[in-house]
Amino acid sequence: MRLFLLTIVSFVFYLKVNTASDPFCNNPNTAFNSGERFHFVVYYTLGVYIAAGEADFSITTEKYNGKTVYHLLGTGRSYSFYDNFFRVRDRYESYVDTATFTPLKFIRNVSEGNTKKYENISFNKSAGTAVTNNGVYKIPSCTQDIMTALYNARNIDYDKYKVNDKIPVTIFLENELHNLYIRYMGKEKIKTKFGTFNSIKLKPLLMAGTVFNSGENMTVWISDDDNHIPIRLESSIAVGSIKIDMMSYSNLRNPVTSLIKQR
Repeated sequence: MRLFLLTIVSFVFYLKVNTASDPFCNNPNTAFNSGERFHFVVYYTLGVYIAAGEADFSITTEKYNGKTVYHLLGTGRSYSFYDNFFRVRDRYESYVDTATFTPLKFIRNVSEGNTKKYENISFNKSAGTAVTNNGVYKIPSCTQDIMTALYNARNIDYDKYKVNDKIPVTIFLENELHNLYIRYMGKEKIKTKFGTFNSIKLKPLLMAGTVFNSGENMTVWISDDDNHIPIRLESSIAVGSIKIDMMSYSNLRNPVTSLIKQR
């Protein structure tokens, strides 16, 4: 049971492709506002799903270097029982330009079992650089961090794509650029503990060497409305599989027209 935050965001950054186009660049934000919050529960299974942890995502408006910005925050933690086996306390945050929704600073502070990682990235769009703990790196103009990639993915117009189309995105993580994609799998109705939704189905191609199995072994569902709410993620992992379900939301920008029936 590992990497709660990483599992939610992995559908937009643990992927692999070479492509020149970038639909994540300069998309207008129509999906979310400051004040939005989500709560997720993470389930682990070797046959029966058991709640093992939870994650929360929020957007607030703050000041960064004297400028009004969005502060994206994601936290993940294992429940106390699972702390005995693999304790997880993860925190991901990004400070984002409110006009262009490009990243200004990204911070990753994770504690997973005996492993601890801290990453601090400052993005300079005019210079085309990312400054990290280890140096200065040249990056393309539309480079995302993993939090802005997650939120920008919600602004994509999926109606423009055909089933099996690949949607590229460039991510900077751990001092490297990753040219990535998500595969559009069409639309379907999905039942969750929150309720039944009309949804958009996405499949990432996972890279070898992650906690997940390589290949297209993960599926993500988002709401088929203007919010594009992350509803569910399912994936096989090294031992067993996981499911992450959205359990609550607040302060959404748009009506949740995709919700067919709430439990």
